[in-house]
Amino acid sequence: MATEPIALDRRQRRRQETIEEVLDIAVEIMTEHGVGGLSLGEVARRMGIRPPSLYVYFPSKEALYDALFARGAREIADVLTEGTRRLLDELEPGRSLADVMLDAARTFVRWTMEHPAYTQLLYWRPVPGYEPSPEAFAPAVAMVETSRDRFAELQRRGLIRADASIDDLQRDWAVILTGVVTRQLANAPHEKFEEGRFTSGLTDLVTMFARHYESDQSTPTRGSRRARQR
Repeated sequence: MATEPIALDRRQRRRQETIEEVLDIAVEIMTEHGVGGLSLGEVARRMGIRPPSLYVYFPSKEALYDALFARGAREIADVLTEGTRRLLDELEPGRSLADVMLDAARTFVRWTMEHPAYTQLLYWRPVPGYEPSPEAFAPAVAMVETSRDRFAELQRRGLIRADASIDDLQRDWAVILTGVVTRQLANAPHEKFEEGRFTSGLTDLVTMFARHYESDQSTPTRGSRRARQR
């Protein structure tokens, strides 16, 4: 009797390890051939098993896409949540809105460039007819809420003007970031972040965004700019 739970835990652990292996291989295939190039047959071939064996873990390709969507959404949500926490905890007096938001923008864009398969699945529609389930989509919803909370806190601290709409902030921010990422990955996916023809414009775009939404007190004086440059 005492050994039964242990055996069950081992089976569960093996099952989870196999699921993670399937997801890792699926990401490899999507990175090589695009999200639409994923096939259960190729996953099985690389794992050295017969395709029907995968149905024990994923009953369909849509179920596999769902697991991949959930995993990617959790990863980027964790990165952004931690970045937001650190940003607010370490926010120094006198920092401009542009400085603050540029750090956040670079974190997001770097992650998307390092994870192009997840980026396609999360922010494009590469699989006709596929819609993530509510469970898979939940981390993405949480990520949007984290972003909204960050803007609200920056507004409360006086970096964003009081009359600015959080909905407008969130919309414009998403358009800027996903626009840069989409153009970069669609046109020059092999360029590095620092040298990308589209990612290199991130600083100017974030600066324009900040100028539109910043409050007077979040705009550094000329003297403070000179001090930072020294």
